[in-house]
Amino acid sequence: MKTTVNSYDFDRAFTECRPSSFSHAGRKALFEYLEQTEEDIGEEFELDVIAICCDFTEYEDIAEFNKNYNTEYEDMREIDETTVIDIDGESFIIQNY
Repeated sequence: MKTTVNSYDFDRAFTECRPSSFSHAGRKALFEYLEQTEEDIGEEFELDVIAICCDFTEYEDIAEFNKNYNTEYEDMREIDETTVIDIDGESFIIQNY
């Protein structure tokens, strides 16, 4: 049996289980990315908050990313090692690698 999850349910699941994992805007961007990926591959995902937290990380800006990965990118669009999900032009989420 499956339950359809909308963006409100997705956000609430994080609020209840891992409230500090992603910002509200980050959760929205991540939900939209995952929903689009489901459509693209024709397969539904199971909502597993812990797995998502292990697979993705949110960064406030490129400086925070550079510090974490010891890189010198000037813009998130330069990151080509992994999936980058833009949140607001400055903050973003990457798929961990």
